[in-house]
Amino acid sequence: MSVEPKVVAAIAGAINLYLQAEREALAAAAREEEVMPEAVTETAVLAKTHLPSLWALSGRQSAMEMRRMWQMRLVR
Repeated sequence: MSVEPKVVAAIAGAINLYLQAEREALAAAAREEEVMPEAVTETAVLAKTHLPSLWALSGRQSAMEMRRMWQMRLVR
C-alpha cells in the first residue's frame, strides 16, 4: 500500500487544526475564569459536577452490549 503525500498532508493539517482549536478553547476558558472569579452558588457547583443521565448511560450500555452480541454471533 502506497502512502500518498497529499493524504498525509491533509491528515496532519486536520490534526494541527484540532489541536489549535483545543488550545484556544483552553486559553479562552482560562481568560474567562480570570475575568469572572467562580462564585460558590448552587448553579456553579451543578455546572461543574453535572453527570449524564442514568437513562442515557443505560441505553448506551445496552446498545453496546447488543452490538457485542451481534459481533460474537450469539444472537439467534
